[in-house]
Amino acid sequence: MRHLTTRYHIDTPEDFITANQQTMLTRLATRAIVVRENQILMLYTQRYHDYSLPGGGVDAGEDIEQGLIRELQEETGAQDIRNINAFGLYEEYRPWLRDGHTSVNMLSYCFTCDIDNQLAETQFEAHEINNGMMPVWIDIDEAIEHNLETIANSSKKGLSIERETFLLKLIKQELLSQY
Repeated sequence: MRHLTTRYHIDTPEDFITANQQTMLTRLATRAIVVRENQILMLYTQRYHDYSLPGGGVDAGEDIEQGLIRELQEETGAQDIRNINAFGLYEEYRPWLRDGHTSVNMLSYCFTCDIDNQLAETQFEAHEINNGMMPVWIDIDEAIEHNLETIANSSKKGLSIERETFLLKLIKQELLSQY
């Protein structure tokens, strides 16, 4: 899979990686890109006031594509997920103060795919419900502009909004340039 970019959410990447190597978690994640004309299937998260691609962590022992299918079904209710194709890998390093870790090397494997028109019920985890997450079809330009506005003006934004906005711009450029 092609490497899209590496993003460091810290000031001095080399020192950070060296200093945190013993307590750094490597986390595999998937991101689903589902488009129809200029519309894209996204998750709106009320807590962070942003749009993100459906996806999330791959479970231990789970194949990356199976993780994509599971996450897409759980978060959007997508059915008959098919025509899965690699889009690219977005790598990032960020602080991660959980379970004895001080940082994370997040590897987000992004795939395009098709789904049925009808979405079934979502199966959100408790923290996703608490964050006010909901699947929406949105014009990609609106999603990009919304996220840029959140980056510029919101104190609620999380670190993932940079990844999501980068990916949205790349999807627009490479997959939706005709719109």
